Amino acid sequence: MRIRLVQAFALLSTGLLAGAFGYGAANLVPTFNAVPLDMRLSFHAELMKMNGITMQAAMGASILSSLTLAVLTGGRARLLSGAAGLLALASFLITRFGNVPINGRIKQWALTSAPADHAEILRRWELFNNMRTLTALAAFVLLIVLAVGGLREVTRSERERAGTS
Repeated sequence: MRIRLVQAFALLSTGLLAGAFGYGAANLVPTFNAVPLDMRLSFHAELMKMNGITMQAAMGASILSSLTLAVLTGGRARLLSGAAGLLALASFLITRFGNVPINGRIKQWALTSAPADHAEILRRWELFNNMRTLTALAAFVLLIVLAVGGLREVTRSERERAGTS
């Protein structure tokens, strides 16, 4: 039962993370690119204030729950959940060392003005955003694969070892 609860929490948190990043990539970024630069910078800076806590919590929950599931299981389930945890960690690292420094610059630009090379810097932010979105999505897919078939095999073999059906 404990494994199932951890698995459910890993699926939920990783699904929310992938969904939030996916929504941003599919909807926010194209909107950022469609509005005037000053509007984009102001909105981006405000959005990052709100995202700071919620996205860090989602990333942390995804990493910890996936890695906890890896510790509690074995075999293929351990491999899949461990890989999902590492992919969620990759999303965090990409965010922390790729997007966050650029977000700080965008916050300053919103108060002053963007530099001449702002378009290239914003393209880099979008590249990091796409990378973290893909790693979060891959983590979620691995946990779905595990939920559909992998964990069932592990729990069945545990029941067999315990002598129950």
